[in-house]
Amino acid sequence: MASLPDSDKVVAAIREAAELDILPRFQRLERHEISEKNPGEVVTVADIEAEHRLTRLLSALVPGSAVVGEEAVSKNPDVLKRLEGEGPAWLVDPVDGTGNFAEGRPVFGIIICYLVDGIARAGWIHDPCSGKTAIAMAGEGAWYDGERLTPAASVPFEQMTGTLNYSWFPHDQREAVRRAARRFKDVYSYRCAAHDYLALARGEKHFSLYRRLWPWDHAAGVLLLAEAGGHTARLDGRPYRATGREEGILSVSDPESWERIKNFLIRA
Repeated sequence: MASLPDSDKVVAAIREAAELDILPRFQRLERHEISEKNPGEVVTVADIEAEHRLTRLLSALVPGSAVVGEEAVSKNPDVLKRLEGEGPAWLVDPVDGTGNFAEGRPVFGIIICYLVDGIARAGWIHDPCSGKTAIAMAGEGAWYDGERLTPAASVPFEQMTGTLNYSWFPHDQREAVRRAARRFKDVYSYRCAAHDYLALARGEKHFSLYRRLWPWDHAAGVLLLAEAGGHTARLDGRPYRATGREEGILSVSDPESWERIKNFLIRA
């Protein structure tokens, strides 16, 4: 099995991007530094410059590795095909939660995933505002600021909190799912996959259902949750794949709760 990159050096690269490209612009963005790359989806100069820096630093850590960044793919979709090849590759989301960042809300993060032959082997989720980093290495557990991560214990639905992307369901079924979701204690979204996965791995949420599966949003978080002891799969039971674009994955704090929530949502 291929060796993993030096995690300390990856964290140093992430912190450099946060401190030089992202935090100096937080709550200081000029209007011309924010643009719309897709309808309803913004990008900032911080996203672009942080991705450039991370691409350079991470590729140097593993010579010959490919880098797939969110902003690079938005410019050239063919960049995504780099994940299909053999060998090492990096997934980079330079500012996850860009909408929050552009609005001056401190709920955003940097997500990095290291893959070998298309399989996630290591992941990092960094919160620039707190300066803390969650780290998952395949087979070695998941850690946040030096503390071992453990997801929430199994509880009744009435005590569960989570995230539901209602758009996963057919339009004529969404209202029924909304009504059924009232059985949970609370359903909310951070509008930021980095913080949603951190909340799951730290035991602050019990589940999340995502529809859009861009790999830079999910590969590191799925690995983080798995190494903490949680479980992620498509609603048909198939495993999540970073190289796949099938819609809809359910992430839950434990396998038993995954079955219960899946069956409940399907019935709804």
